[in-house]
Amino acid sequence: MLWEGFVGNVPGPACGRHAEDAIRMNLIDVALQKRTLRSWRKAARDAPAMKLDELRQLRRRGREFDRYLGEALAVAEGRLALPLVGSCTFPRPHGTDWAWRPDVWRQPLPMPGMAPVPSSAGFGREITVFHDCPLSELSLRQLRNGRATDLAPYGLRMEVFGFDGSFLSLAIDLPQDAIEGLTRQHLVRLDAIVELERPLKVFARLNIRHGPNTEQTVRELPLGAEDETMVEFDLAYCDINEKRIERAWLDLIFETPRMCQVILRDITMSRRPRAAL
Repeated sequence: MLWEGFVGNVPGPACGRHAEDAIRMNLIDVALQKRTLRSWRKAARDAPAMKLDELRQLRRRGREFDRYLGEALAVAEGRLALPLVGSCTFPRPHGTDWAWRPDVWRQPLPMPGMAPVPSSAGFGREITVFHDCPLSELSLRQLRNGRATDLAPYGLRMEVFGFDGSFLSLAIDLPQDAIEGLTRQHLVRLDAIVELERPLKVFARLNIRHGPNTEQTVRELPLGAEDETMVEFDLAYCDINEKRIERAWLDLIFETPRMCQVILRDITMSRRPRAAL
């Protein structure tokens, strides 16, 4: 028997039979695949000498086989061409000692969409939406990236219809390792790929809480003809107590977002020591 020689928590007879059946079926599938491959290899070898009636039958069977094979290969190639789920691959500046892509752009979410989105609503583990619109006409949805240039497995689409509030922001919590060893000698870099339905101002605000105080640094994303954009926060100009840093987060602030669709194809952050002056 398959389970002979095992000790400890041995599966019962029914479980053992299911395992044996699964192995047996897998061996049969492998044998059938090999037999099919040998059959078509022989057909290709014999085709020049076949009679016309035999060739017509071969062509009919081949076209039927090729249709399903082509469909399977198209799906396989399409899925394998997509960025790998969980990927943290992206360019890093020389000297980088910490780099990160948030989960929303790396992993599939249990709930990939939300509409309408109330203020203080969480989207995934790291993103919180803040706004002061009394009637929320805002939706969020995680997308699977599939462009040839995409490195992030997923993107985030935000659609805003009527918006009577004065602010809208996405707060992204940075992980604990982002602040371990963080000093005023660091440059913190944000790279983003942003697609806008219409021109829109987007600001990035880095927040660092140290003791009872929070230091904030704001940069406007230079959005132009290109989707890719980058800003850096030089902590040398920040008044932070390095020994009391508790947490950090990034706010993406959207100015007058009414009637606009925003797709964040990728968000990555990194840090590196600044060059000595």
